Amino acid sequence: MEPRLRRHAITAAGIALYCAGLLAPLFHATAHIGPPLRWLGLLLLGWAAWRKRSLTAWIFWAMLAGGELGADAPAFAVSLRVFSDIFLRLIKTIVAPLILGTLITGIAAHGQMRSLGRMGLKALVYFEVLTTIAMLVGLAAINISQAGVGLSVPQQHTATNIPAAQAPLHWDEVLLHTFPENIAKSVAENQILQVAVFAILFGVAMGRLSAESRAPLLRVIESLTETMFAFTNVVMYYAPVGVGAAMAYTVGQMGPGVLLHLGRLLLTLYAALLAFGLLGLLPVALLAGVPVRRFLRAVAEPATIAFATSTSEAALPRAMEAMEALGVPRRIVAFVIPAGYSFNLDGSTLYLALASVFVAQAAGVTMGWKQQMFMVATLMLTSKGVAGVPRATLIVLLATVAMFHLPEEPIFVILGIDALMDMARTSVNVVGNCLASVVVARWEGEFGVEAPAVATLEALPAPEV
Repeated sequence: MEPRLRRHAITAAGIALYCAGLLAPLFHATAHIGPPLRWLGLLLLGWAAWRKRSLTAWIFWAMLAGGELGADAPAFAVSLRVFSDIFLRLIKTIVAPLILGTLITGIAAHGQMRSLGRMGLKALVYFEVLTTIAMLVGLAAINISQAGVGLSVPQQHTATNIPAAQAPLHWDEVLLHTFPENIAKSVAENQILQVAVFAILFGVAMGRLSAESRAPLLRVIESLTETMFAFTNVVMYYAPVGVGAAMAYTVGQMGPGVLLHLGRLLLTLYAALLAFGLLGLLPVALLAGVPVRRFLRAVAEPATIAFATSTSEAALPRAMEAMEALGVPRRIVAFVIPAGYSFNLDGSTLYLALASVFVAQAAGVTMGWKQQMFMVATLMLTSKGVAGVPRATLIVLLATVAMFHLPEEPIFVILGIDALMDMARTSVNVVGNCLASVVVARWEGEFGVEAPAVATLEALPAPEV
């Protein structure tokens, strides 16, 4: 049998055995064979993941194995929390440098208003409107589903993370706190909103310099950003251990009932992303006169690549080819899609709004609509520039949680299914950026005017008429 088919067969057998083990306790006569069946299924899935050498497969396996370990050996599973803490600490070290570098390079390299002109302004307005709609949909979805309500966080941890009584800040204090007085202090205290404001102003200032004066410093910052991307990728090799330990800890500490909240959260996210597609992306496409069926056919492959790899960056070359073959001029594709990777993260921003409120609900903290809207405004800045790194939204989520004085423990729960959520939100990021390029081309009156390169047409299937 071909190795690929053999691996698929073993994966299918592992899933079948694991599902049989889950169903066994429903019948009294077979309840005792449930755990052995599940572990046998996990062994087969682990072998398939080893042969595939896929980080996503390993994270998914670690999630299942951690949950099983937490259910079968809760006392031992709770002691594994240190390995999840290590993962969170490593992620925290990336927060300020990554946000600082991506925002500065995004604005200085792509956001020079004089050179961007009308097309750049339209693209930026489109980005901000769509990401705001995505966040509002996320807020509405989590407030309707209440997925985090009833998920009690261990008391000994919440006591050290949530102040007993916190006086609300006045609007002038909130506004003042947005601006940094010392960038080193802001980085040290993880004040990510202040870091973002500094990065925006710094990027605008760099954009006002001549190309000769700007180039040396821009190259240094671009190198820093690429290094932080690489650093994040290195840390992500530890992700299966961190995710497995997080799942084992949460199930061992809170019981298997926590899995019900995970399922509700996952369903809430997928439903919210679908609602955003129907209420946000589809109306925009229809208003702009985008050929929806042709667009969906063209974007299917890049979206599938993003879903499988959990990174928008992997789908970038194919997305640009697909949009050029669809009729978007190359110069518009070359600007809008890369810029969108920093400024148009529809799926990620929807997830961040949803996950932040989930953390508050799980911690028993009531957030009013004013606080939630302020959180949306904060996320509008701090969520930029994370599309190219798998699961990098965790970085922004940790920063947001710290800013609003929420505990980190509910994030352990989210880590358990983050791989499954990341696949969906990354696909929406890619679809949103591809749609942005078509919409801008339509607004500019250049959609379908310029014939795509022959090589591009040969690389992709011919669009439907």
